[in-house]
Amino acid sequence: MNDSENETLAAVKEAYLALIASQQTLMLSTVNAMQQAEISYAPYVQDSQGTFCIFVSQLASHTGNLQRTGNGSVMFIREESKSRNLFARERLIYQCQTKEILRTDPAYDELLNQMQGRFGETVALLRSLADFHLIALVPTSGRYVAGFGKAYDLSLPDGMPVPVMRGG
Repeated sequence: MNDSENETLAAVKEAYLALIASQQTLMLSTVNAMQQAEISYAPYVQDSQGTFCIFVSQLASHTGNLQRTGNGSVMFIREESKSRNLFARERLIYQCQTKEILRTDPAYDELLNQMQGRFGETVALLRSLADFHLIALVPTSGRYVAGFGKAYDLSLPDGMPVPVMRGG
């Protein structure tokens, strides 16, 4: 790969990281016990390793789905009002493995403090509720679409984009 291609791919990586940073919530896709797809959303924080962490109620179906299957998908997508073409909205989708971060885990308080700093006192209230669970979503593969003909698979864990070949 030449320097120009490396610079282009570095710019693509910057673009999808900016898309993530522009969002306070993630779209969440899970599969229920009847093998039906469900979609939801959740506010999130990201840890230093790029793991997305959500604090969700046991009453929400996606929580049980994540606990039962150990995986889910997340999507970040450019707002419609900021998209030039609605058929080619900029988006990033990760396939993730999930695990619950237990209240006894040292990272639990650190991540919820980060979440409270980002989202305010609602998190303080939710922390006191026993049915809320801190779930880590660890990306295992990803795809970034910048527009028509501009799709990139993401090499994890470094996140470097790899152009998707047509017909592939």
